[in-house]
Amino acid sequence: MVTVIDGEGLLLGRMASLVAKRALSGEEIAIINAEKTVISGSRARVLANYGQKRQRGSREGGPFFPRRPDHIVKRTIRGMLPYKRPAGRDALSRVKVYVGVPYQLTGSEREVPEEAHMDRLNAPKFVTVGAVSTFLGAKF
Repeated sequence: MVTVIDGEGLLLGRMASLVAKRALSGEEIAIINAEKTVISGSRARVLANYGQKRQRGSREGGPFFPRRPDHIVKRTIRGMLPYKRPAGRDALSRVKVYVGVPYQLTGSEREVPEEAHMDRLNAPKFVTVGAVSTFLGAKF
């Protein structure tokens, strides 16, 4: 059974840590609406940080940073897993991330973890992952 998490209005880091912990315990997770996930902070600072991550390294040797929102979310989850070890690699393979809602998951029950919801955020400054992706040059 796959657990479907709706990423709309969830803080990226808090959601990623919850998903990483649950994936390590053996749960299969699908995240929908990845482009509506929120990153807290001022728009200028967040875009500068992600632009710097994208520009780092060389074209031939990396490190490579994704542009698309679903890949950015999965990369964030990967950073919270021991992905160079078999347990972390298996946990990452159990996580699927989608832009929008795929037709396979349209009628399924969605879960919204309260501890990752944006309402807990005191500062009103935030940027969506979709806006960051558009800034980095993604066409999704």
